[in-house]
Amino acid sequence: MPKVLIAAPVHPVLTEALQRAGYTCESVLDITQEEALASVSKYEGIITSTRLHIDRELLDRAQQLKFIGRMGSGMEIIDMPYAAQKGIICVSSPEGNANAVAEHALGMLLGLSKKIIKSNQELHQGKWEREANRGFELEGKTIAIIGFGHTGSAFAHKLSVFDMQLLAYDINPNISYPNYVKAQETMQRIYEEADIISYHVPASLENKYLFNEQFLENFHKPIVLVNTSRGNVVDSLAVVNGLKKGKISKACFDVWETEPISKMNEQQKSVFNDLIADENVLFTPHIAGYSHEALFKMSLVIAKKLKLA
Repeated sequence: MPKVLIAAPVHPVLTEALQRAGYTCESVLDITQEEALASVSKYEGIITSTRLHIDRELLDRAQQLKFIGRMGSGMEIIDMPYAAQKGIICVSSPEGNANAVAEHALGMLLGLSKKIIKSNQELHQGKWEREANRGFELEGKTIAIIGFGHTGSAFAHKLSVFDMQLLAYDINPNISYPNYVKAQETMQRIYEEADIISYHVPASLENKYLFNEQFLENFHKPIVLVNTSRGNVVDSLAVVNGLKKGKISKACFDVWETEPISKMNEQQKSVFNDLIADENVLFTPHIAGYSHEALFKMSLVIAKKLKLA
């Protein structure tokens, strides 16, 4: 029977669909790049997240490969042109975890604005601090959503009940925006009015360090930064400096340029430690899309896109 490599956690809805289609599923969730290179020739399909880089070298060894399913969004882990050249079907599932990411971004924003995490930690230490934990409200604030795809639009939908002004910017001119969002053709109004900026863009050469010191200097008032997209979208050193200068008041990160911490070089660790020591910065370990519901939805999306369900 043809085999499929399962290199990421999936819901049984996907493995059962693959089995009904005649595939044997081999789950190797801790597979390394080297191990994948050595074994990929026996697989007709790969289901992965961010663990593997499906590059030219791996694709050249995958002589039987017919499809790749990406759990989540962002196809930067796959050499898409080369895969297409080889006739390999590649599908992703951004619509499957968009709601999870949107809820997480909102949770981080609320947690930081209300000082929920800080005050909780203090209570665990026996401290009862009220005035020092006075927060701010989202009502009346202006938020700029950069990238209005699946997650950006889902985040905007969550925010629509908070009586905020929602501005959005996306390089895609064909996007349809709901009436509670004010689409922007340039960044000028965002620079002038934004209190909060949230990124929902894919990793690409064009988006690397989209948020940097030069970009930050354009804002007319201190901003809250939220990044649940990709780590290399934000220049982390610019965030350190922005916090010191008062250009950034608070920051929320679910992603980092190098993950996990053990893979960071010394400079990256130094910047990370500077940020994580700041009570105005909130981190989570790339779990925004990690809900039980998202696992099911992403698995089902891939099964449908591969015409298995």
